[in-house]
Amino acid sequence: MCGIIGVFNNERSVELVLTGLEVLKNRKDADFLIRTDSDEFYSKDVHELKQKVKQGSRNCIACCCSCKTALSRKRLGRRFVADAEIYNVDEIKADYSFFNEIDGVFAFACWMGRDANGDDLLYIARDIIGLRPICFAHTDGFAFASEKRALEAMGYPHAIELDPRTILRYNIKEDRLSFEKRGFFSVVPELREEKEKIKEELLTLLRASISRRIPQSEKFGVLFSGGLDSTLIAYLCKDLDADFVCYTVAVEEPGMKEAEDLVYATSIATDLGLPLKIKKIGVDEVETYLKDVVPLIDDTDSVKISVAVPLYAACEMAKEEGIKTVLYGLGAEELFAGYERHKRVKKDDLNRACLSGLLGLHERDLYRDYMVAKSHGISLRAPFLATDLADYALKIPAVYKLTDDVNKAILREIARDLGLTKVAGRKKRAVQYGSNVVKAIEKLTKRKGYRYKRDYLRTFYPSRDIKLGCLFSSGKDSAYALWLMKKAGYPVECLITIKSRNPESYMFHTPAVELVALQAEAIGLPLVTKETAGEKEKELEDLRAAFREAKAEYGIEGVITGALWSTYQKERIERIAGEENLKVFAPLWHINQETELRLVVSNFEVIFTGISAYGLDRSWLGRTITVEDVDRLVELSKKIAKRAKRARYEDQTSPTSGGLNIAGEGGEFESLVLDGPMFKKRLVIMESEIAEEDENTARLVVKAAELVEKQD
Repeated sequence: MCGIIGVFNNERSVELVLTGLEVLKNRKDADFLIRTDSDEFYSKDVHELKQKVKQGSRNCIACCCSCKTALSRKRLGRRFVADAEIYNVDEIKADYSFFNEIDGVFAFACWMGRDANGDDLLYIARDIIGLRPICFAHTDGFAFASEKRALEAMGYPHAIELDPRTILRYNIKEDRLSFEKRGFFSVVPELREEKEKIKEELLTLLRASISRRIPQSEKFGVLFSGGLDSTLIAYLCKDLDADFVCYTVAVEEPGMKEAEDLVYATSIATDLGLPLKIKKIGVDEVETYLKDVVPLIDDTDSVKISVAVPLYAACEMAKEEGIKTVLYGLGAEELFAGYERHKRVKKDDLNRACLSGLLGLHERDLYRDYMVAKSHGISLRAPFLATDLADYALKIPAVYKLTDDVNKAILREIARDLGLTKVAGRKKRAVQYGSNVVKAIEKLTKRKGYRYKRDYLRTFYPSRDIKLGCLFSSGKDSAYALWLMKKAGYPVECLITIKSRNPESYMFHTPAVELVALQAEAIGLPLVTKETAGEKEKELEDLRAAFREAKAEYGIEGVITGALWSTYQKERIERIAGEENLKVFAPLWHINQETELRLVVSNFEVIFTGISAYGLDRSWLGRTITVEDVDRLVELSKKIAKRAKRARYEDQTSPTSGGLNIAGEGGEFESLVLDGPMFKKRLVIMESEIAEEDENTARLVVKAAELVEKQD
């Protein structure tokens, strides 16, 4: 198990990487590799590296590893680092596209060096499902790491997790990112074979996946709840004559009903002759685990935490027994329609709903599970998430997955065919409920005097235990900043909007600001609104009044701003907030502007509501902005910069001018967000018109808009 890290285009690259390595190391037997522009060093101690590595290099890549690198550095180059478990190493080609051929899980960075065009390139990617994490930040150069907390320690507190379906390409010379989309699984064509044939093939794929994930000549563990998924895995491990032990964790407390997982796990292990180790923990012990788990998974979500606690305790058991590999059943619910929500989906849409669940697995479950397992030096492996099995399962007809209100029907039939009748009939019981962890957290919440679990759980993560309001303008920057802060686990209590009657306001966005009320409803947050005449500096008192109202009504202790590079806005927001004893969070501050726009249009549905720059015209208004449009803006910016340079050369009195501001922060365009990952409904413009001042200056006037339900 490895941790990978790198910093580019930063004079402090070596210093920052060494800081990050201190966070990433989790085993005493780890080896460290660090590579700069000109040197390479190995060591078993970070402090020794600090003495060896010369400071001053602008580019640096490194890894810490407690196992042998899965991909040969001799074949892939010395500037390759990976956290990977690969099953077909000998078949992999030695070029940057090798990851398309990988059977396994991975996150890697490959510093390619200069190509034929003289560009120094870095590629970053991860396995298509996202079982191995990698995060990045494009601020003051570029940085990446396996874990968010490593980047935070290096001074990048708002790192972004790379989408598994995206390859990141970084041009070091130009300090530019680009993203290449990768194909994902499909639900078509639907399988046409008879059900018995499908069951046979599915069982063969599952058996093969388990076999590949079993470590050779080494005892391993299976997380065992006595449920359908974990029992199938354990049964097939036994059938393969593997050397393993099952682990079950449950909360046991006087007056609390015996945990369902404990009852089933004990009974089924006895029936099948499975080796079983049980860990019973009391309510007070759950609180002890929370102190470790909450900051570890970098989240305060109650569901994620209640799943993480039994996983943490099980991995702790495995570590104590010298186990390094553990198998578990994650992925079966997504592939075989195992959740209650699947019962509310039309049969024709069921497999698409399964695909949607698989797409979100890396954010919902995988980072949490990786961090918990890694903290104990455990390799956590998910047989149901083998790519060949997932691809096949998504094409199984929906009628075989959900039958007469019975979910995962085809898996249950396979279990019955294997003689696992008892487990085949057990209803789905999520681990947080089956282990009694949720009940324990509820008891602790009341015992500590809190009304809601979320408020109690935030006490274990002080940096996230602060209620925030978000300065929200209806545009892309405030929406993206809000999303990043919510993803990071900060509680956001309200939106704050200043409606300026002055369209030339220095401080506040004005186009389409009247639509914020609909956006707030779509997001599900209350809105604090203040109007201002928009007089320079005087408008700050209206901002102060809005802050005071948000404090009084929603108890906010800080505010979020979408400021990018404008010190004028940020300094004034910080001054007023400071005078009102509010902290300011600016997650987009000094982010590369092109990268910011690319990330925004990749995650949100955004339109332009105003344009005011050479090269832009009314055709940009009112339509969804795409990644291809960002490419057009980049080329337009280059064209404008060349034109300005030529004008300065030909006419010494010509004013200096750079290219187009790609993020629109110079007033080149104004934006409106119609939909995004935090929107429960989508904003639809019903009636609008374009008011055009000249060829390059126009605005979209929205006359009517409404919210509509989103399609799954």
